Amino acid sequence: MELLASHDRSGFSCGNDRIDRYFRETVGQDVKRDYVKCFAAVEVETDRLAGFYTLSASGIPLTDIPNDFKKKMPRYPTVPVGLIGWLGRHVDFAGRGLGEALLFDAIKRVANNTTVGLHAIVVDAIDDKAMKFYRGYGFVSLSPDAPRRMYVPVATALKAIEA
Repeated sequence: MELLASHDRSGFSCGNDRIDRYFRETVGQDVKRDYVKCFAAVEVETDRLAGFYTLSASGIPLTDIPNDFKKKMPRYPTVPVGLIGWLGRHVDFAGRGLGEALLFDAIKRVANNTTVGLHAIVVDAIDDKAMKFYRGYGFVSLSPDAPRRMYVPVATALKAIEA
């Protein structure tokens, strides 16, 4: 994994038009504006982009945290979280565990962050398939009204990837 730089993104296709369009057309501007950090998986032999994810800091209202998780939390109005905003794997790399590797790398980066405190990781699953993927690593929906906004404490995520 490396920070996205001058990589050729024009041929990237994960099979989801929204993700592909974001990665090809928008992520560069978000990186330049320092809204996100974008990490890319690059195939060593060909220098081809195999996948990517973005990270940024965010916050969610304490009232949105599932009761099971907020029992021992301080009663601040907002909980600091790391946001995996976008994650995509090129269709040519399907079935190789790359999606999982991208997620694990993102979790490790959030967990090893020493600059700001982040209690949890939040994702906005783009579809039902993505929801199932994230649930497999301990993510839970924050609300029945918005089931695709998912949350996992950093400590829980680390345990899931170390198992």
